[in-house]
Amino acid sequence: MSDSENSARRSGHSEPSGYSEQDVQREVTELEGKSATAARIFDLRRIIGGLFVLYGIIVTVTGITDSQAAIDKAQGVNINLWTGIGMLVLGVFFLVWLKLRPAAPSVPSAEEPMGE
Repeated sequence: MSDSENSARRSGHSEPSGYSEQDVQREVTELEGKSATAARIFDLRRIIGGLFVLYGIIVTVTGITDSQAAIDKAQGVNINLWTGIGMLVLGVFFLVWLKLRPAAPSVPSAEEPMGE
C-alpha cells in the first residue's frame, strides 16, 4: 500500500478527496483573509468611537442651542456643551487609535492532528 493510501485509511477516508494540497492552501488563505476583514470591521474601537462621536455631536449641538434657563439650572455651567466636547474628543481618540494601530490579523496556531 502506498503512503497516501495509508494516510487516507488512518484519517477514515477510503478514497482521495479530489482536492490538491494547493486547493486546500488557497481555500485556507481566502478564509484567513475573510476572517481578518471581519475582525477589522467589528473592532470595538470603531463601534465605541463612532457612537461617542455621534452622541458627542448631538450633545454639543444641544449645548450650543441651550437656553439661559437650562444653563442656570446647572449652576451657570453649560454642561451639555462640555459633555458633548468631551464625548467628541473621546470618540475621535478611539478612531485615531484604530487608524494608527489597526487590528493585526491572527496568526494561525499549530493544531493537533484530528486523529490523535
